[in-house]
Amino acid sequence: MMTMREFRLPDLGEGLTESDIVSWHVHAGDHVELNQVIAEVETAKALVDLPSPYTGVVASLHAEEGQTVTVGDPLVTFEIDDGTPAAPTGDSAPPTTPQAAEPGVAPHTAVPVRRDPGLGEQGDDDGPEPNLVGYGAAPERAGRPTRRRRAPVSAAGRAGGRPEPAEPGVAPQAVPIVRTDPGLDADPTPGRVGERPRSTPPVRALAKKLGVRIDRVDGTGPDGLITREDVLAAVSCHRDVARPPRDVHGTLTASAASAASTGSAASADAPSATADEKGDVAPGGLGRGATSPVSAAAGVDARAGLEPEVVPVRGVRKHTAAAMVASAFTAPHATVFLTVDVTRSVELLERLRTHRLARGERITVLALAARALCLALPRHPALNSAWHDLADGTAEIVRHRRVHLGIAVATDRGLVVPHVPDAQDLDLPDLAAALTDLTVTARDGRTTPERLTGGTISITNVGVFGVDAGTPILVPGEAAILGLGAVRRRPWEHDGAVALRDVVTLSLSFDHRVVDGEQGARFLADLGALLEDPALALLASGPPPTGGAPSGRTLDPAPGSAARGERSRVRQGGVTG
Repeated sequence: MMTMREFRLPDLGEGLTESDIVSWHVHAGDHVELNQVIAEVETAKALVDLPSPYTGVVASLHAEEGQTVTVGDPLVTFEIDDGTPAAPTGDSAPPTTPQAAEPGVAPHTAVPVRRDPGLGEQGDDDGPEPNLVGYGAAPERAGRPTRRRRAPVSAAGRAGGRPEPAEPGVAPQAVPIVRTDPGLDADPTPGRVGERPRSTPPVRALAKKLGVRIDRVDGTGPDGLITREDVLAAVSCHRDVARPPRDVHGTLTASAASAASTGSAASADAPSATADEKGDVAPGGLGRGATSPVSAAAGVDARAGLEPEVVPVRGVRKHTAAAMVASAFTAPHATVFLTVDVTRSVELLERLRTHRLARGERITVLALAARALCLALPRHPALNSAWHDLADGTAEIVRHRRVHLGIAVATDRGLVVPHVPDAQDLDLPDLAAALTDLTVTARDGRTTPERLTGGTISITNVGVFGVDAGTPILVPGEAAILGLGAVRRRPWEHDGAVALRDVVTLSLSFDHRVVDGEQGARFLADLGALLEDPALALLASGPPPTGGAPSGRTLDPAPGSAARGERSRVRQGGVTG
């Protein structure tokens, strides 16, 4: 006996409440195996492959590519064989026995479409449910029904046909699985009543966002497939064409002539305001009755390719934008700049390329700056801190003893800031290797959620884009971020004479609630001194000064010693803003 099972978006961890469907790996009617990847979804943290919790046939997909889905919402309906366990266990499964009817279900009904009671949970009468490998189950929300009935949708039903009547008093019977996108199998002949045009989910999503009726667009792809270009051409034609479309001989196209005769076509002096609704605008300005590609080219305005592109804000971009707004309007930012001569550091990097102590790692200016930052932080603990507002109206400053160094990485999906945990314990070659791995993983979209949260201070390397300096915005929860500019060969005073030297500009943004201007300036001066003369690193590795106060002079041996701990707290009462 076949059973319809509804699979909901699981809780992917880290408190995430929604995900975007990046791509489907299956279609309605496809047979899938247990744990076969069926979709790729994008959370605020990373790209995630979503495996199938069942072995069976995909009956329908409940979301399109690009759509945002909330945890617990239905994703896929599967048709599975009740005689085969959905999730095999280590022991042999007992023979399948008929299941008791659910309360409130008609006694002679077939197994209805049921909502998956939750991954890893057990239904009232269904035996072990499949467990989605690598993810936990989303808890059932209070007040929500434990089961939801959803009748299978056939191709005819989606296309506008009449559903088959059910017998009185009997629940819907299980029906054969058909493809839920009839446009992929239907006859491409245009004008068929109730037919859904052939198109792909991204194209349908684009048409919806641009306000184009997909059933009024003629496809120019294989077998009449509607492409992205067809939708854009329909929009361009609707906006820019100032007279009814004509063919190469100057005569009105069939649909334009018909529209003109009924009063639905636009006048010759203004674009039609209802062309899409009447079905008279097709790609290239063609009516539905005309199909000549030459006519299409003749009807397109020369500015058709200059229409603005609408880019949905979702995934990493949406969450990065929210974080930047929260940071900019919560923490009072201050930025200081310092330009230093890094010729000695550049020469050191050249020597390290072939030195055995480098252990074959490619050490860059970014790695050297990261190591210098870790060496300078113990003398300036305020920079490795965070401001916490408390429920009682007071606040506290959390000073971290460990350095979880965040690195801003530009990816195709947007800006992410993964971090290197315990960066203070890594030597220069190990830190260089960690930065390389972190960057590659982030650009591949495979950074784990735990690496995207919990950073204590960050670096953004704008110099890789040829930029000299910038004013970086703080990562929420951090008190400082260092901007590293491009290393340039410039005239510079050296030993009483002007010479060409390698020069870089450093910028430091900090939370002025946590870091005073003096503290930020002294930290940047120490960092610049380490990059200007790497030999000073021998003086910068002492313990932090007691009491958390910076030394009066830069790079002096720090007096005293503080007990090592994960973090220390400095309470701030009477917060006024």
